[in-house]
Amino acid sequence: MFQQLFAIARNTFFESIRQPIMLVILVAAMVLIVLSNPLSAFTMDENQRMLIDIGLATVFLAGAVLAAFIATNVLGREIENRTALTVISKPVNRPVFVVGKFLGVTAAMVLVGFCMTFTFMLVELHTVIETVRDPVHLPVVVFGVGGLLLGVGAAAWCNYFYGTVFSSSVICFVTPLLFLAYLLSMNFGPEFDSQPFLRSFKDQIWLAVIGIMTAIVVLCAIAVAVSTRLGQLMTLVTTVGLFILGLLSDWIFGRNISRIEGNWLTLARNQGLVTQEESTRVMRWASGEIEETTRIIDVPTVPLMEVPGVTSGEIAEWTFSWVGYSVLPNFQVLWLSDALTQNLIIPGGYLLESVIYGALYSVAILGVGIFLFQRREIG
Repeated sequence: MFQQLFAIARNTFFESIRQPIMLVILVAAMVLIVLSNPLSAFTMDENQRMLIDIGLATVFLAGAVLAAFIATNVLGREIENRTALTVISKPVNRPVFVVGKFLGVTAAMVLVGFCMTFTFMLVELHTVIETVRDPVHLPVVVFGVGGLLLGVGAAAWCNYFYGTVFSSSVICFVTPLLFLAYLLSMNFGPEFDSQPFLRSFKDQIWLAVIGIMTAIVVLCAIAVAVSTRLGQLMTLVTTVGLFILGLLSDWIFGRNISRIEGNWLTLARNQGLVTQEESTRVMRWASGEIEETTRIIDVPTVPLMEVPGVTSGEIAEWTFSWVGYSVLPNFQVLWLSDALTQNLIIPGGYLLESVIYGALYSVAILGVGIFLFQRREIG
């Protein structure tokens, strides 16, 4: 089974990075990331924050669009063309087929995501040029542009002499070369003056990147699961729609849940069914400051839905909102750029909980996809 899973995942990986749309969107994202440097120079003392926000948003959106396109094609197209029948008619279980497709697409998306991330990290290392007196970070320019040209040249060479696919070769060559360029650039200052390696390492940005990668994995799982039943166009529309709704999950459902629970808590308070407790909130800033805020909160002594005066209509509305909030993927918890732009430290525990949430959601939605694929006629 593991050999079959590995073979399907490997073939899906190469099939994914060979698609021309992969290289087109990747190049467009890299261009936008590079342009975010001069575009961020028009703020009032917030240039670097704007650069981080634009760069991470570009990686996030490009990864989401690619996940929807690629995951839709690798499974939906095979089902429509009935080439999937050739595989599952052999001793290959349908769950293995779906999971293999998901792993292959995820590996391809992680590779492309790191390619965009290394580009962004080089641009961030360069910092925003605010005036003509600001120096150009020569190591970033030399190593970054050199790695890019070397990767494209190697891909063209392999395509001409060995017949390899140009798009996949570019991705496979450029990604490790940009990583090497990033590592080399961190050892030098703007004028090639030597500096400690860890001085330029931004661990908080990498924590935010982990959150973005987790969101991309969730989108891959959604696209693969949906494509087991719907066609390519409807799968793409559904995946993009769930992505947008997931970004607005707190506003659509979370806000309504808070409003209803607030009304119930007011009823409980008026009837003396609450106790008061202290709640402490700790915020850690990048400057090293720690802010602790203590406030008194009301805690109900009985379940809020059992408070006298709560109507059945409110319970039904709360239940509907809670189900919608639980079913929709909440991509807002995986978007950590807001903490960076506000100079807050991303808690490791919060990131761990977010990654676990993304992993569990991916497993759950993939399980739904396997269930749907088990009952689908392909022949």
